[in-house]
Amino acid sequence: MKQIGLVLILVGAVGVVWGRPPRVVHPNGAFVALYEEAWREARARTLEAPAGSPVARYMDEHVYDDQIWIWDSCFMAQFTKYAAADYPGIETLEALYAPVVEGRETPLKVHLLDNPPLFAWCEWLHWQFHGDRARLEEVLLERQLLQRHFAWFAAPPTGRRYASSPNPVRLRAVRAGNGARGFVWPGTASGMDNTPRGRGCGGYEGILWVDAMAQQALSARSIARLYRALGREADAAAWEKVYADLGAEINRFYWDERDGFYYDIALADGAPCRVKTIASFWPLAAGVVPRERAQRVIAHLRNGAEFGGQRPFPSVSRDDPDFHAATGEYWRGGIWLPTAYMALQGLKEYGETALADALARRLLEQMVRTYQAVEPATIWECYAPEADAPSTEYGRRVRPEFCGWSALGPINLFLEHVVGLREVNAPEARVVWEPPDGAVFPMGIEGLAVGQAQRLTLWSDGRQVRVHCTQPFTLRYNGRDFALMPGEHVLDVTRARGE
Repeated sequence: MKQIGLVLILVGAVGVVWGRPPRVVHPNGAFVALYEEAWREARARTLEAPAGSPVARYMDEHVYDDQIWIWDSCFMAQFTKYAAADYPGIETLEALYAPVVEGRETPLKVHLLDNPPLFAWCEWLHWQFHGDRARLEEVLLERQLLQRHFAWFAAPPTGRRYASSPNPVRLRAVRAGNGARGFVWPGTASGMDNTPRGRGCGGYEGILWVDAMAQQALSARSIARLYRALGREADAAAWEKVYADLGAEINRFYWDERDGFYYDIALADGAPCRVKTIASFWPLAAGVVPRERAQRVIAHLRNGAEFGGQRPFPSVSRDDPDFHAATGEYWRGGIWLPTAYMALQGLKEYGETALADALARRLLEQMVRTYQAVEPATIWECYAPEADAPSTEYGRRVRPEFCGWSALGPINLFLEHVVGLREVNAPEARVVWEPPDGAVFPMGIEGLAVGQAQRLTLWSDGRQVRVHCTQPFTLRYNGRDFALMPGEHVLDVTRARGE
């Protein structure tokens, strides 16, 4: 295995084709095989756009070839950032901005215009990873796409039909009987098609959806951060106030002290609609949960009778009467990689790294076992909550080769929670690598493209870290910083953690 390390450290000299998926070396061959399968399946979903489109290529989620989704695309951009030159994840957003924000008709239709508002969060994460200032200035300053979409969602044109979408806008901005602000959503537009949310409270039209409020808060926070990245302090402060106001609204009206949880609330009177779903972790991801409440929310992810266990992140809590134990029946308990990724981001936000690592690994192991046991051997749209099997949609097996957002498991969960690539910060030229407790070695990443010019190879046997870099950067390994110049380096990390 040491020979592998030597090969990795020399890749800069022997000629890696940069921008393609980084190669990963890890003792768990099943994880590596699924990682490589995810990129293969994603390659099949990298399509040429039809003539007249605002992009040449786009990532297709594998549902309808002539339609794309907002929230699928935003989540796909989170795994494609690891190979952005070959997989047009962030470029796909232009095929959404054009019709949704700028009102241009395009040949690629947007299935639902009122999908979750994740553009700003997606652009923030892309900025962190690649530091593309020209893109940021265009999106944020010149065209103001993120601000305009925030305003569109805050006051949606309910009932309007667009030429670029087969479905009308059904999102409504309303106030509950107790004065709480919020949004009424159909299940499909929220992304959680057949969720039991709204049970006992008038159904989907009878509740204000907590995730919509939290996603708007996350958008405001992301816009503020992007303004600050460009040195626009006054604009950043104004958006931080929007973020704080939304957070205060969520904590005043959507928090349930009895259960220690955030719920949808009844439109009639603002009472909690106590249906526990994965959507209630969006406030964690948005960072609006006060520290004194956070552990009560996180406890629901620790609890195997709710959202934890050997197959974590079911879309409905296991103790809910509508939980579908056999297959999850889509959003009645099915395990979805985008919402799992969201909840893991929330745990990261509140410093729960060990819990996040453990849950991510369990979910990845479930995906591996399913890949090995079920024919065809593929990555599925979503997974059963109590078996190593795909979920179902109205009794039919869900879609195979869904890379698609399900690639978040074999790629992001593997790299970020098993290998321990915690942060890639191109603007600050910093990479944080912290292999989790109990990590097995040797492990490494070959050909990681960061920003416009940085190309990294990292390898460790737990005692030494070997690095090849093409630009200066700081590597933080288990809490210890190494300032590195371009070239090859061998670092002694036996004293790294906590010293």
